[in-house]
Amino acid sequence: MRDVNIIGIGAEKCGVSDENLIDLMAKSSIDAVSAAGNVEIDAIFVGNMASEEFTGKRSISTYLADELGYRGKPAMRIENGPASGSASFMAAFFSVISGFYDSVLVTAGEKMTSVSTEECTEILAKMLHPVEKIHNFTLPTYGALLTRLYMNEGLTRDQLSMVSLKNHRNGAKNPIAHFQKKITIEEINNSPIVVDPLRLYDICPISDGSASVVISSNTQKDGILVAGIGQATDMHAVYQREDLTDLKALKMAFERAKKMAKISIKDIDLMELHDAFTILEICEIENLGLFKREEIAKAYEDGIFEIDGEIPVNTSGGLKARGHPVGGTGIYQIYEIVEQLRGKAGKRQVEDAKTGLCVNFGGFGDNVIVSILKRS
Repeated sequence: MRDVNIIGIGAEKCGVSDENLIDLMAKSSIDAVSAAGNVEIDAIFVGNMASEEFTGKRSISTYLADELGYRGKPAMRIENGPASGSASFMAAFFSVISGFYDSVLVTAGEKMTSVSTEECTEILAKMLHPVEKIHNFTLPTYGALLTRLYMNEGLTRDQLSMVSLKNHRNGAKNPIAHFQKKITIEEINNSPIVVDPLRLYDICPISDGSASVVISSNTQKDGILVAGIGQATDMHAVYQREDLTDLKALKMAFERAKKMAKISIKDIDLMELHDAFTILEICEIENLGLFKREEIAKAYEDGIFEIDGEIPVNTSGGLKARGHPVGGTGIYQIYEIVEQLRGKAGKRQVEDAKTGLCVNFGGFGDNVIVSILKRS
């Protein structure tokens, strides 16, 4: 198999945008293609979760191809819940590594602020199993249950708040982040309760945004190698799992990605994790095998996951502060890792970063994609 490299990236600022979805996607696409230089784009893969419900638009891959002037090029949309971005990236990766295409544009995004918070919550809840929907479960419900399980084993409110504190501090250094200000432990702990024990600052915002990458068999001076990628699923009905803290799909996806990349967890220099709820960052760190559950709180206290720490996590600000335009998040994660590996992350730069990992959830851990990138 031949190498697959990321040779161009682009991203719009996450937040509340006056632009429509196609305009957001076109802008990040143009930036990525321009950065890739004189490369012929063979196809367009579009990641998006729910354009029909958020914006009333279908056939967005055709719309985007036409808007970009790529008439005649193959274009398709790929949906995998909040992992739609990573799913489109994975599909494009396999099309290039197989030799079917040489260079592919991957663009993923969502326009979420066109609907109310209540409508958005309902749209996102459609990811859950029908039985869970009947009982009015939502994704924040499961976030709260997972948090309570950890608190029952000793996790304190202040320790949980360290996740949001760190990610908002990182987001304040990221010009494309939804939230641009630092917050305090007191602000987090006193923010409104959404689903007990989750408070407002434990949950990612509703965001608009689009990010793009060009992947290619061609090599360039600052190209970043896609070293490994893995995907796995778990029981769709979360309530049927034996242990909510055991993210089996993540473990399997990571095993597949690191086997392809021929590395171990010790070789990872930084990570972008799926912190739709702050507890998920903690749970993913445990399930990746970085630290045992009883060690994680102290690792936060010791600054292990800070930008200048031993294993920086969510240097972008994560979903919590950078934002979570659901269908686009996987590509935003890849964008951040590429910036870091190229040494172009500015105030949030990790020193001498060579290998980065992304974890993107499609649902509450029931469909997970892990990507590993390396500096060429």
